[in-house]
Amino acid sequence: MIALTLAEIAAAVDGELVHGAADTTVDGSVETDSRLVTAGSVFFALLGEETDGHRFVPAAADAGAALVVTERAVDLPAGAATAQIVVADGYAALAALAHEVVARVRAAGALRVVGITGSNGKTSTKNMLRTILSRVGETVAPEGSFNNHVGAPVSMLRITADTRFLVVEMGASGIGHIAKLVRIAEPDVGVVLKVGLAHAGEFGGIEATERAKSEMVTDLPTTATALLNVDDDRVARMRGRTAARVVGFGTSAGADYRIGGVTTDRDGTRFTLTAPPVDRADARPGGPSSDPETVDVRLAILGEHHAMNAAAALSVAHLWGVPLSEGAAALASMTRAERWRMELLQGPDGVTVINDAYNASPDSTAAALRTLAQVARPGERTVAVLGEMAELGEYSVEEHDRIGRLVVRLGIGQLVVVGRGAMPLHQAATLEGSWDGESVFIEDVDDAVRALQEIVRPGDVVLVKSSKSAGLRFVGDRLGGVPE
Repeated sequence: MIALTLAEIAAAVDGELVHGAADTTVDGSVETDSRLVTAGSVFFALLGEETDGHRFVPAAADAGAALVVTERAVDLPAGAATAQIVVADGYAALAALAHEVVARVRAAGALRVVGITGSNGKTSTKNMLRTILSRVGETVAPEGSFNNHVGAPVSMLRITADTRFLVVEMGASGIGHIAKLVRIAEPDVGVVLKVGLAHAGEFGGIEATERAKSEMVTDLPTTATALLNVDDDRVARMRGRTAARVVGFGTSAGADYRIGGVTTDRDGTRFTLTAPPVDRADARPGGPSSDPETVDVRLAILGEHHAMNAAAALSVAHLWGVPLSEGAAALASMTRAERWRMELLQGPDGVTVINDAYNASPDSTAAALRTLAQVARPGERTVAVLGEMAELGEYSVEEHDRIGRLVVRLGIGQLVVVGRGAMPLHQAATLEGSWDGESVFIEDVDDAVRALQEIVRPGDVVLVKSSKSAGLRFVGDRLGGVPE
C-alpha cells in the first residue's frame, strides 16, 4: 500500500483512531487473514459467516501488524506497537480505503485501471493482460480468483506510487456486487466477456445474471471505454446501457477488434486479430494516429474459447498504446492460463491430461469438451472425467443433461461421471448413446481415483472438468503425474 498516516487512513475509512499516533506513517500490505500478516501490515478484522476476525487481532499484532482496523475496540497484547482504528463496518472501510488509494495514485501519476467481468474467462483474461502490460510498466493484478468484495479491494491496495496499470477481476454472486467494485476502482476500461449460466442459481436466472454483469458498464463515465464481446447478444446489447465509449471485440463483422482463423490442437490455439486505427491520445478507434494492424496470435493455451479471452486482453493493451505484435509476443510466452484451467499435463504411459477442474459452467464445460475432441490425434481415445457444475439452481438438471448428450455427440470415447450432483450427466449420456460401459458413474472422488487407474489406458487423452467444490482438480493432478 502507498504510505499514509494513521490520520489519513482514519479519515478515509470514517473511523476513530483509538490507539496510535496520528502522524505515524503506514505502508505495509493490507491483509484480512492474520496468517499473512508481516511486520508493517494493516489487518482488517472482518466479520465472516464462519469466524470473527476480531479473534485474530492479537495474533496479527504479535506478527508485527502496524495497524488493525476493527468494528469494536479490542485489547492488544501488552507492549504491542500496533495502532487501532475502529469503524462501523469493516467491509465498507476496506472498500473506502481501496478507493482512496486508487484515487491518490491516479491523481499523482499515469495509473490506468481496467475492470474485467463475465460468466467465464475472467481469470484467464486477467492473467493474459497482466502478462502483456507487465512488459510496459509496473502492473498489479490479483493472484488466482481474488475477485469478490474482499479480494478485489485487497488487490487494489497492493498498488504503489509507481504502478502504471491496475487489472481488477470483478466477480459477483448477486445484483449490486459488481457496481460496488466499479465505484471503488472507477475503471478507465470495463470489459464484459460473456453472460452465461455460471452461478445462475445465485443470481436467480440468466436475466438477473445479465443485469449483474451490465453493472460493469452502467456507471462508466463518458471518458471511459466499455469493451464488449459483440458475439454474445446479451453483452452486445449493453451498448445501450452505458454513457462510455463502446468498443467491440469478437468474430462478428461488427467487431472493432476482429478475430479470425481460430484453430486449436495439442500445441495450443492460434488466430488472427485485426485492430482498427486508434487515436492514442484518447484510445478512440477510428482516430488518425495509427493504421489498422493485424497480427497472428499463437497461444500455448488449449481451447478455441481462449481466443476470445486473448482478444480482450490484446484489445485493452492496444487501446493503451501497446502494438498488437508486442501483445501477441507476450502471450506467446504463457505456458498456461492459470493452475487447473485447461492445464496440459503429460502423465505416465503417454497419457495426456487436460486438467480444467477449478471452475465449471455449461459454457466452459462445452468448450472444454470440444477442445478434447479437437486435440485428440488419430488412434487416441478421448476420456471425459466430469463432476458437478455447481450453483446452477433450477437449471442444474437441464444443463447437466445437455452436457451429457453433448459428450456423446462429440464422439468422446469414455465418460466418467463423479459425484451425486453430476448424475444427470451419466443418465443423459446413457440415453443418448445407448452406451454399454462407455459412461460410468462413481459417487466418491477417492473411488474415482481407483477406478480411473483401471479405466485409463496408455495413450489416452483425458479431460478432467468440474466446479472446484467437486474436488476433481486433484484427480487431474494424479492422472497427470503431478507430485502430491
